[in-house]
Amino acid sequence: MYRNLIKFATVLTFVIVVLGAFVRLSDAGLGCPDWPGCYGQLTVPDEAHELAAALAKFPNQPVEARKGWIEMIHRYFASSLGLVILAIAVMSWRWRAEVRSLGLPFFLVGLVVFQGLLGMWTVTLRLYPAVVTAHLIGGMTTLACLMWLLMRQYRLGSQNRLNRFQHLKRPAQMALMVLAAQIVLGGWVSTNYAALACTDFPQCHGSWAPAGDYANGFYPWRDLGRSASGDLLHQDALTAIHWMHRIGALVTFLVVSYLGIRLLRNDRFKRYGLLLCGALALQITLGIANILFSLPLPLAVAHNAGAALLLVILVAVNYRLHNKN
Repeated sequence: MYRNLIKFATVLTFVIVVLGAFVRLSDAGLGCPDWPGCYGQLTVPDEAHELAAALAKFPNQPVEARKGWIEMIHRYFASSLGLVILAIAVMSWRWRAEVRSLGLPFFLVGLVVFQGLLGMWTVTLRLYPAVVTAHLIGGMTTLACLMWLLMRQYRLGSQNRLNRFQHLKRPAQMALMVLAAQIVLGGWVSTNYAALACTDFPQCHGSWAPAGDYANGFYPWRDLGRSASGDLLHQDALTAIHWMHRIGALVTFLVVSYLGIRLLRNDRFKRYGLLLCGALALQITLGIANILFSLPLPLAVAHNAGAALLLVILVAVNYRLHNKN
C-alpha cells in the first residue's frame, strides 16, 4: 500500500507539472484573481448572481471561465497531491520500523506546503517572475524527491555488484546537475515570456552572438515585464534570457548524451541508456520545433513534460548507481 501510494503520488506530480505548464503557457495564471478559491468561491463563477458578485468584488478583472477553470483544475490536483503526500508521511511514521527512513516523506510535506504558498504568491504578486520560477522548481523538486522515494522501495542488489559501476557515478551526477540548471533556465524563459525572443534557428536575430541585456534579463527581484529600475523590459533582455537557454540546451545535450552513450555500453544499464537517449532526442526536437512553429501550445506543454521525463530518468539512474536496498 505504501509503495502504491508513492507510485500514485509520483504520477500525479508529473501530471501537475504538465498542468502547471499548461496554465502558464495558456496565460491562465491569473484566471482566478484570488487564492485559494476563484472570485471568492471554490468553483469558477457561472450563474448570473455569481458573475455579478465576482464583478463587484473584482471590477477590473471580468470572469474568463476558460482560464478560471484551467487554473482551478490545477489547484484541485495540487491540493489532492498535498493530501496524498501527507498520507505517505503518516504511513511512514506508522511503519517506521519497516520504512527505516522518515526524513524524505516529512521533507515532502514541508515542500508541498511551501509550494502552496508559492502558488498563492504567484497570484497575489501578479506573476512575479522569481516566484513563478520558484514554483516551477518546487514542482520539479517534488517530482524528483518522490521518484527517489519510489526507488527506495525496490531491491537493487548487493553493494559489491553496484561497485562495478563506480565509473558511471560522476557522469550521472553531472548530467543531473546540468539538467537541473537547464530546467531553471527554461522556467525563467517561460515566466518572462521570452520563448519567442529569437524566432530563427540555430542563430538568433541572424547572429551567433546576439545583443542581449543580461543584467536586466537575469535580475531576479523585478516585476513581470519590468527592468531592475522599473522601466519596461527591453527586447534585448528577453533575447539574453532566450539565448542563455539555448546555450544551456547545447551543454545539456552534450553532457546527457555522453552519459546515455556510456549507459548504452553497459548491459546492466542499457535500458536506462535507451530511455535517456530517446527522451533527450525528443526533448531537443520539441525545443527546435517550438521555435520554428512559433510556440504552439501542445508542443510547448510537451517540451515541459519532456524536461520532467528526463529528470525522472536521471534521478532513477543516480539512485541505482549510489544505493542498495
